[in-house]
Amino acid sequence: MFNNRKYTRKELGSLSNLSKLGLHRFIRNKMAVVSLFILLIIIMICVMAPVFTTIDPEETNLLLIEKGPSNEHILGTNGTGQDNFARLLYGGRVSLIVGFSAMFFTLIIGVILGSLAGYYGGKVDNVIMRATDIMLMLPFLVLVLTIMAIIDKVTIGLFVTIIALTSWPNLTRIIRGTYLSLREQEFVLSARAIGATDFRIIFKHFIPNAIGPIVVNATLMMASYIIIESGLSFIGFGIPQPTPTWGNMISEAQNIRILRNHPEAWIPPGLGILITVLSINFIGDGLRDAFDPKSNRR
Repeated sequence: MFNNRKYTRKELGSLSNLSKLGLHRFIRNKMAVVSLFILLIIIMICVMAPVFTTIDPEETNLLLIEKGPSNEHILGTNGTGQDNFARLLYGGRVSLIVGFSAMFFTLIIGVILGSLAGYYGGKVDNVIMRATDIMLMLPFLVLVLTIMAIIDKVTIGLFVTIIALTSWPNLTRIIRGTYLSLREQEFVLSARAIGATDFRIIFKHFIPNAIGPIVVNATLMMASYIIIESGLSFIGFGIPQPTPTWGNMISEAQNIRILRNHPEAWIPPGLGILITVLSINFIGDGLRDAFDPKSNRR
């Protein structure tokens, strides 16, 4: 399907139809489309947080500690007098940025290393795979917690970097396996025979054929990283206070008094994590079915 000859108008039309088939399959998956719509709404609300509230989410007021919902503070205040509604919106923004950024940089590392290992093989493959095996031998959470404990102050950028540098092995293995199955395909052999460069073969032939696994894993990784950020923030090893995140908001509500008397302080961020992660997972399932050439979905 991918080669260097010129396509006729009819052939170009058939290729266009093949590219549209995945979109049609995704659109027919009602759960995936609804999840995409919900996710876009969440993103829009978080991005437009200054429109919905003018309160600084990091501003403290000792006179308003643990106040209940009111006209001024829709979801009340936390233990330092910070507005819960403002922290919910801005915290969602931080959690989404962390999830997307960590996914993006992990994707870059995994695709580059997986491409090199799967395409070249031999010594290059052995070096990359041995490094991957070493990383996989180390428990992910233990490794991340150790690094977080060593660092004095964790910023959003540093947190994203740590996650990306410790979670690339699984994606690298997936990309490598996909490339190994493509390496001996006829269109790749034809491209080599006519003198196509390695760069052109990888980016013009391999990546388009591996786009399905890449996109699906990207969505699932983003959901996982949002959970990881929330979990680490909950136990005090994530984004430090007073930066608002959904995980930090739930961590603030560990006090039994807040759990019993102020459910508005921890239920909204918990629902934010739940709905966002479920939406991303359903979108990933829809993309997996859409890009699966063996799918029987009509």
